[in-house]
Amino acid sequence: MILLRRLLGDVLRRQRQRQGRTLREVSAAARVSLGYLSEVERGQKEASSELLSAICDALDVRMSEVMREVSDELSLAELAASEPVRPVLVEPVPVPAGAPDRMPSLVPKASAMDVVAA
Repeated sequence: MILLRRLLGDVLRRQRQRQGRTLREVSAAARVSLGYLSEVERGQKEASSELLSAICDALDVRMSEVMREVSDELSLAELAASEPVRPVLVEPVPVPAGAPDRMPSLVPKASAMDVVAA
């Protein structure tokens, strides 16, 4: 399950780290406790719209920019979760006559020890 609060926390943390700021600096500027901001960044607490606004103001970043980044990550996560893994079929490549002598083998040759061990 994709948790929106975790994606939001990741984006807020990256924004803060890009600026080289500490949790203490941002929590003081946003007037939120350091522990609570830490929990928001780790995706353990939901940020209210008021709190998110205060954090964005403290980071001097538009809330729409943060939400756009969250939306982009959510889209990628949804795609990754919904796409089944499909095997890739590889067509054999025709080898011209005499080519094996000139081309290195991509598959290691089995030795007598490999055959005995198997």
